[in-house]
Amino acid sequence: MNKVSILVKKKLLFFLVLFEIIICALCGRIFFIQSMEANFWQSKAYEQQTRDRLIAPNRGTIFDRNMNGIAKTETVASVSVIHAQVKEPEKIASILSQKLDMDYETVLKKVNKRVALERIKIKVDKELADDIRKLNLEGVVIDEDIKRVYPYSNLAAQVIGFVGKDNQGIIGLEAKYDKFLKGEAGKIMTETDASGRELKNGQEYRKEPLQGNNLVLSLDIVLQQYAEQALEKALEAKKAKRGAIILLNPQNGEIYAMANKPDFDLNEPFKINSAELENNWENLSDKEKNDALNQMWRNFSINDTYEPGSSFKIITSASGLEEGVVTPESRFNCTGAKVVAGRTIKCWRFPRSHGAESFVEGVQNSCNPVFMEIAERLGAQTFYKYMNIFGFNDKTGVDLPGEAVGIMHKLKNVGPVELATMGFGQSFQITPLQLMRAASSVVNGGHLITPHFATKILDSDGNIINEIKYSQGKQTVSKKTSETMKWILESVVSKGTGNKTYIPGYRIGGKTATSEKLPRRSGKYIASFLTFAPAENPVVMTLVLIDEPQGIYYGGQVAGPIMKEVLENALPYLNIKPKYTQEELELPQAGEISVPNFLELKTSDAKSELNKSQIKYEIVGDGDIIHKQFPLPNEKINTDTKIILYTEY
Repeated sequence: MNKVSILVKKKLLFFLVLFEIIICALCGRIFFIQSMEANFWQSKAYEQQTRDRLIAPNRGTIFDRNMNGIAKTETVASVSVIHAQVKEPEKIASILSQKLDMDYETVLKKVNKRVALERIKIKVDKELADDIRKLNLEGVVIDEDIKRVYPYSNLAAQVIGFVGKDNQGIIGLEAKYDKFLKGEAGKIMTETDASGRELKNGQEYRKEPLQGNNLVLSLDIVLQQYAEQALEKALEAKKAKRGAIILLNPQNGEIYAMANKPDFDLNEPFKINSAELENNWENLSDKEKNDALNQMWRNFSINDTYEPGSSFKIITSASGLEEGVVTPESRFNCTGAKVVAGRTIKCWRFPRSHGAESFVEGVQNSCNPVFMEIAERLGAQTFYKYMNIFGFNDKTGVDLPGEAVGIMHKLKNVGPVELATMGFGQSFQITPLQLMRAASSVVNGGHLITPHFATKILDSDGNIINEIKYSQGKQTVSKKTSETMKWILESVVSKGTGNKTYIPGYRIGGKTATSEKLPRRSGKYIASFLTFAPAENPVVMTLVLIDEPQGIYYGGQVAGPIMKEVLENALPYLNIKPKYTQEELELPQAGEISVPNFLELKTSDAKSELNKSQIKYEIVGDGDIIHKQFPLPNEKINTDTKIILYTEY
């Protein structure tokens, strides 16, 4: 018997050890899988043995301040096919294409797609989906779905925003508060075999969706409608490029209305609002289409900056008073222009002049040389200190995405000419809302506000789960300066350039502006007017901007009548009672009337009665019967207030 060599023994020992190492490694791996990865592989097995179908949750409703639904959710359905269960694809495709009004080849391609579940169509009307369900087509499943609807179509379109196919907010408040509104999807889980076919005796599990929370806004539908109607008429009359009207409470920052025109239908947000672009839509590149849509969705009030012009004189005035470089009694002399560092800068009245005037008269006259002088007295460093104090280098904090911030010269680059032009609102850019925030502090006692829409988050049962609070901002000017500015700005409306907004019985303060757009001498202007009322204790501030009006372009003449129309309706609605002086009582437009009841009257009869009484009115809709009216019957209104009658629910 041959003796086994040492070499062979070593080889046997090597393979024995190697085998033991492999066995140990396998045992270790099995232990690792059983203990450390058990949940992972169990879930993988479960996924292989079941099929999930998502149930979309109800997205929360967005309400205005009076609990009117602005964005709602309707229950619809989605139609899908399970490829493994389809036995007659051509028949299924033929029936579904007819029922869903779709192209047959498109549907057939979807039916034959080798995936576990393929959506044929979403947002299907519930009645139609029920008809398809009754056909009991093998492999066709009908699931619950939701559809976002906007009852007021284009109302506050850029503010409210809209959702995509997945019901996720894309722009506006829908995007900003998406995490509160969206809810959590549910599931339908069905047991299947390895091929994806439902087991005959398999079980179906259902996990209910979690409904989204509701959002309550400070926005008021009635005031928004007033603003949008006035703006639309103004843009049409002046053939202007675009415009905006904002109403907010200068005491707490609540935004009552924010109208931007042109706008779009929230129920069809991808339909372009330009006839010219729509006719050429198929010839545009994807980038050009996206750019056009993004431009249509832009919120002019917060996304874009502009030179504020004379409305900024409110800030220059307040800064001058606060620093003591000017008093209401200070004297100035306007010669029609002022030479600064060798450059002649004209007053808007050039070649005429305002002559000798007090500071108050300078504000009333909106005299540029007065504000150039105040800016010079302040000096660039102090002027910039107040630009920071009034928040022009910061966002306002409004609860909308995409807010822009002011564009300023660097302090080191501000010379005498730049400082002079900044004094009357040129050579820098801000957003309309930045201007309103700063102006609010001038008239509310001197504190910055946070402009905002959201006030409360409610659960599906209407319980408050989050009352949104906004802290008072930093102090800008003293209460004394604020009180002085209020009566000075009131005199602008009663005696100065803002006189076209004068309404008997109401103390209104404000400032007009005419801003020449860049490049200079382009012949393009922005006419604007900022007001607040009542002047003694403001509860509403309003800004009107008309971009590129044709013909006359001065702020007082263009924006003044629009502002008057808005305030004539808004002030009574906000329950601000008129207080007439003896002189005002003698004016033909002064006094109050009780609103007649037009509900359920024929439209023709209502028109006849209104024409006889010479009450201003507007009829919304093409119906034959009046179903709603504003103001409500028997309310007291100013004789100049317009009544709005609605012929549709």
